[in-house]
Amino acid sequence: MTSQPVGLVIFDCDGVLVDSERLYCRVDREVFAELGAEFTEAELVEHFVGSPHEIWTALVEERRGRPLEPGWQEPYRVRYETVLDAELTEVEGVTDVLDALAVPYCLASNGSHAEIRRNLTRTGLLDRFDGRIFSARDVARGKPAPDLFLHAAATAGVPPERCAVVEDSPYGVRAARAAGMRAYGYAGGLTPAHRLEGPDTVVFEDMRKLAGLLALSR
Repeated sequence: MTSQPVGLVIFDCDGVLVDSERLYCRVDREVFAELGAEFTEAELVEHFVGSPHEIWTALVEERRGRPLEPGWQEPYRVRYETVLDAELTEVEGVTDVLDALAVPYCLASNGSHAEIRRNLTRTGLLDRFDGRIFSARDVARGKPAPDLFLHAAATAGVPPERCAVVEDSPYGVRAARAAGMRAYGYAGGLTPAHRLEGPDTVVFEDMRKLAGLLALSR
């Protein structure tokens, strides 16, 4: 990939801006067990973190041996919301990074707009991204397809080769590569570094180092 100055930084939300993946996995394990689908924590990290809805739904249905009923999520929503309200925080160092960035940034997540805004509001980050939030619901295909990142870049008027994507899951890193963008794989959360490594990808564990890493690519 030709090295050009970064013109746009695209952040994932869960696990990159807000430390939600640990909470989701904890509640997921309880909920899926009640539905008849037992998963270990390692399996949840490997298969569920950053995965599109259709992938993890299929995994749950395969494990339980029958389809999920329509509306199955409704009785469990309050459990997730209660945990997020009580425990959700921003990823350590994120505010420092946003303050240090000298280029525009935005957010692109497989989550819905409502979910994204709630989690940003809970952590005090909404004002940082309001008006620059992109959801997989905005495009035909979410990550690992490149559609969402390409949509964000086109809206910002920045060519893909000048975009840097910050992700914490293999699905997101794959989407960045497919979009022709540089990927920065954050391994300070649940996903081990080796699952983020690959071409055009910088893997790092301390979010505070991101601004410096981005500056090196200029």
